[in-house]
Amino acid sequence: MLEIRKDPSAFPGIDAEALHRMMDEVSAFGGGPDGSTTRLTLSREDGLARDWLAAWFAQEGLRLEVDSIGNMYGFLDWAGRDAPCIMCGSHLDSQPNGGRFDGAYGVIAACSAIEAIRRRVAETGITPKCNFVVVNWTNEEGARFQPSLLGSSVNSGEINLDFALARRDGSGVSVAEALAEIGYAGDAARVVPDALIEIHIEGSAHLEKAGLRIGAFTRFWGAVKYRLAYVGRQAHTGPTPMAERQDALLAAAYLIAELRDMADKSGPDLHTSAARLEVYPNSPNVVPGETVMFIELRSGSGELLASAEAELKEKITACAARANTSFEVRSIDRRRAGEFDAGLIDLTEQTAKLLGQTVLRLDTIGGHDAVSMSAVTPAIVIGVPSVGGVIHHPTEFTTPEDRLLGTELLAGMLWRFCVDGNILKN
Repeated sequence: MLEIRKDPSAFPGIDAEALHRMMDEVSAFGGGPDGSTTRLTLSREDGLARDWLAAWFAQEGLRLEVDSIGNMYGFLDWAGRDAPCIMCGSHLDSQPNGGRFDGAYGVIAACSAIEAIRRRVAETGITPKCNFVVVNWTNEEGARFQPSLLGSSVNSGEINLDFALARRDGSGVSVAEALAEIGYAGDAARVVPDALIEIHIEGSAHLEKAGLRIGAFTRFWGAVKYRLAYVGRQAHTGPTPMAERQDALLAAAYLIAELRDMADKSGPDLHTSAARLEVYPNSPNVVPGETVMFIELRSGSGELLASAEAELKEKITACAARANTSFEVRSIDRRRAGEFDAGLIDLTEQTAKLLGQTVLRLDTIGGHDAVSMSAVTPAIVIGVPSVGGVIHHPTEFTTPEDRLLGTELLAGMLWRFCVDGNILKN
């Protein structure tokens, strides 16, 4: 059990006005009048947001490094080469027609927390016992390039760099080409910190329903993601007899229904989806000759995930036969299930207590970069409430008060490392 000895009045004070102003500034890149954000990774909008962050690093005296997959690192080197390094941050890319706060809040909160710590150190004159790094990971969302968590997975060693750079979007543009286009193809070495703290909007309504304001994600679900193509025969929708059709979209429709049935039968521990379809030639008067499906299975249980994948394989074949098509599995991506660091969970709860808050322990079903990094360093994701549980939608919202509280919590946790060094090894 970690011991919290510090008076909460000694916590670094967050500049709330600056926190919210920075959030508004970043939201302008790819932002729409309805509150939506479309800032796909490595797009022009993402490049502008990255430039904004690079300028903030320079203004605050943080050393910027960019690695080969485009991850941005802002280093505060003030405790010496041999001191521990603590990482905080998230990602600036968004979903298409997504919300303002998913990912970007974590980057802005990290910037605000580091600024507050620098100010507090100047006020107190203490000698910092750790270095800090603010991170912006590349392609967390996986909307433009698959798989998601691409930048953090390269950094953790779970994905090969050459494989990642060769991923292509729907227009055939590769990650390597997109990085070069916006000027973020770097060559810095991988960064493995002594701990990683990622603050994020919850993306569900558990905190709101419980009347609480801080959640500690203690367990992360695993995922299996298939890119599957049903291949039929293109034909005229008018004269082609129904019995002779080889409808690739029909096969996909059968499988979508089966996926929902799998989840309904398994209960709350299995989530399934086929949220993206690519239909060719996608004409009202043409029987689809090919339909590409992006399929996901998610569970906190490795055993359940494995059994669901086995069932999925059977249903893929059965649906192809039912629609008289063939199929091709074009890619499979897997993400393990696991647990976040117990010491950081403990630190979250004790720091929150000093701020007058009770922490709700949660699972994270969605992926986060801290999931990838947990393979190589102690890591945690901390959640603040999402109004109505909304995420990946223009109405996604976290109140200014909760954004401020989450940043205060992050600063308090980082301050403990600053004062005492790597407390996880004590």
